[in-house]
Amino acid sequence: MLLVARKALALAHNKTIRLTTREVHCLSSILASPPLVSLDLPENWVPYSHPPSPVAFEGEHKTVVIDGKAIAEEIRTKIVSEVWKMKNDVGKVPGLAVVLVGEQRDSQTYVRNKIKACEETGIKSVLAELPEDCTEGEIISVLKKFNEDTSIHGVLVQLPLPQHLDEAKILNMVRLEKDVDGFHPLNMGNLAMRGREPLFVSCTPKGCVELLIRAGVELAGKNAVVIGRSNIVGLPMSLLLQRYDATVSTVHAFSKDPEHITKEADIVVAAAGVPNLVRGSWLKPGAVVIDVGTCPVEDSSCEQGYRLVGDVCYEEALGVASAITPVPGGVGPMTIAMLLCNTLDAAKRTSL
Repeated sequence: MLLVARKALALAHNKTIRLTTREVHCLSSILASPPLVSLDLPENWVPYSHPPSPVAFEGEHKTVVIDGKAIAEEIRTKIVSEVWKMKNDVGKVPGLAVVLVGEQRDSQTYVRNKIKACEETGIKSVLAELPEDCTEGEIISVLKKFNEDTSIHGVLVQLPLPQHLDEAKILNMVRLEKDVDGFHPLNMGNLAMRGREPLFVSCTPKGCVELLIRAGVELAGKNAVVIGRSNIVGLPMSLLLQRYDATVSTVHAFSKDPEHITKEADIVVAAAGVPNLVRGSWLKPGAVVIDVGTCPVEDSSCEQGYRLVGDVCYEEALGVASAITPVPGGVGPMTIAMLLCNTLDAAKRTSL
């Protein structure tokens, strides 16, 4: 036991600390509480088998639809201007590198949209595509190359990765000053601590807050509920809302009576990835709803054979919520706009 503890102390001076599961258990055996990683159970939400029928509510009022597409377009117009100014002033443009592993349709679509957005705003983009069965070493080799490339200011790894890959290990290989997705532990840690400023905030939470602010929603002192606690959206969203002085509750698959908790909220951010999870009865009249979910649901009437729906039953939320983001056309465009903003900021830092 003492030997393992000494080993851990020695490793603490290194830039990266990696302990085996056995070592983690040994180090924590002095306490009654288990290692945190052993508590990370899968978020197995139980979705509705069929899309719910709209339900009428008493006291219905007009719900404002927050147009994320229009707001994102306004932001991107300003980015174009900044990129051209940088090109004229210092002779370079921001550069974004994207690593895509496998052929998952959703990931390919997201990456295609990011590359297209870069082209439209004058940002250089580079795409590295690797096969589904690639090794961690192959991905790390690509990341090291991008880390050293001075024309690349932002690097992102498209998630999720195939299960045989160590996601945390791979994400940690992205250089901090190029972590435009905001997933590096130091960026997340600085987001969590008052008085600290992360280099980058995760794109989707950053976009959600930008939507709230531009919609004139007051955050300080408001009760906010974040549904979902993923490292990509739920966790950084909760941390960011706290930094804006909201009182934040997190609802997840193990929460008891999630409907009751959610109904107390002035602001609801749904990021569980379960179609139509949040019903109209979950919402307090007048609540502001930010729907992060983007779920394909089979629909033979659509040309693609499916349609996209959010975590919130949109039809039921209308008339209950005071404002809501649509799916699609709400959070999605803002996520890409924030990625472009982060990449531009990264490039500006290297020009100072």
